[in-house]
Amino acid sequence: MKLEPATQTAMAPTRPAPIVRVDDLRSFFLKPLPTWKRAMDILLSAAMLLVLSPVFLAVAIAVRVAGGPGPIIFRQPRAGRGGKPFTFFKFRTMVPNAEALKAALRTENEAEGPVFKMQNDPRVTSIGRVLRRTSLDELPQLWNVLKGDMSLVGPRPPTLDEIPAYAPWQARRLELTGGITGIWQTSGRHQVGFTDWMRMDVRYSTHRSLGMDVKLLAKTIWAVVGGRGAS
Repeated sequence: MKLEPATQTAMAPTRPAPIVRVDDLRSFFLKPLPTWKRAMDILLSAAMLLVLSPVFLAVAIAVRVAGGPGPIIFRQPRAGRGGKPFTFFKFRTMVPNAEALKAALRTENEAEGPVFKMQNDPRVTSIGRVLRRTSLDELPQLWNVLKGDMSLVGPRPPTLDEIPAYAPWQARRLELTGGITGIWQTSGRHQVGFTDWMRMDVRYSTHRSLGMDVKLLAKTIWAVVGGRGAS
């Protein structure tokens, strides 16, 4: 007996719904930059790149003359919003093979969690210590901000090897675009433990506002003028 078209359609096998991995749902929680924040990033980073161009030149010469062999600009893969890798820029403050030497210094790590910090890191050059103390090594990140890889204010972009060690709540910091400065940088930096650092970043993600960004930028300027940069 020949079936009617309607009957054929009703009896056709249905396709199973596509399986969505839980990890894929993270993209739904990513927070884009508000218009006001991106506008502020573009205007301020462009202005600072122009005004500080003589400082860039002076630091580049200092790194070339006093920093030993190696590139002037240090490039490193970092995790941006959603964990997407991008190239992170800094003036070089360490010897050229610093990354290779880190494995031998693991037992000297003074920080908790997956980050690596040493107060008297032997890989840091003499000019590098000056640049870190004055935060001048961070200036090339203004280019990251202008490109949109980073924001002026936000969680510090982590290295790619740190992320697998994050607890689920700590990974929330990756919902935001990373920044040059933030609550952690203006609250004692390396005097703050890793867990408290992560809490600060999550708190920023919840309370982010124009007023908070302006306040954190002002505190950053005060910290830099006071010489409280990274050691």
